[in-house]
Amino acid sequence: MKMFLTSSPFLESNGNMNRANGFRRRLVCASRGCKRGLFVASDPTNHERNVMHLTAFVSMLESGGIVLDGFEILDDKTREQTESLVRSSDFIILSGGHVPTQNAFFEEIGLRDALSGFDGVILAISAGSMNSATTVYAQPEEPGEAVDPLYQRFLAGLGLTDINILPHYQAVKDELLDGLRLYEDIAFSDSMGRHFYVMPDGSYLYRDSRRQIIYGECYLIQDGVMEQVCGKGHRISV
Repeated sequence: MKMFLTSSPFLESNGNMNRANGFRRRLVCASRGCKRGLFVASDPTNHERNVMHLTAFVSMLESGGIVLDGFEILDDKTREQTESLVRSSDFIILSGGHVPTQNAFFEEIGLRDALSGFDGVILAISAGSMNSATTVYAQPEEPGEAVDPLYQRFLAGLGLTDINILPHYQAVKDELLDGLRLYEDIAFSDSMGRHFYVMPDGSYLYRDSRRQIIYGECYLIQDGVMEQVCGKGHRISV
């Protein structure tokens, strides 16, 4: 299996594939020979949104030189076919969205078990990258979640990596949620005894059977402290 866990595969508003930090080159190389794609929804009931996002991703892939024979969508309509859809695919997109919603869907369809032995390419985006971890950090993101004592911040994930990724840093670093700073007041507190890798769009984690590497600008939050551990155009093994 070759995995690309991204903040976003797009870097520019024109919809073209991210070229920064060697992303396009590595994804194209890894995808040689791939024929069948599977788009795994984050919200299985939002069919119009899923089709719209898949259309954008297919356009991005084709403009970057990755042309597959076709894509299936794994959502509430096809959930009973999870195992067969995964087996018949060699390029899987784990879409972005609301982390707990996607996490619950993954759990309901048994996606972790279905992916066991998968030998193709996985492109994960935002929430999809976060839910790829063994233990997912579901950083509060919607109003009310940061102050809800029943909101679960740590969930069982797909077990594809032991790395927790926090995406879109350049866009959300100064945001407030329920009157709290998203990083200083929420993520820093939740990082005690844990570590989170914070990425802006353009950075990504690549993993295969031999290595796990972060490419591009990245910050590490651990025990309430954040420091930059990698810069644009550079890489670190994690």
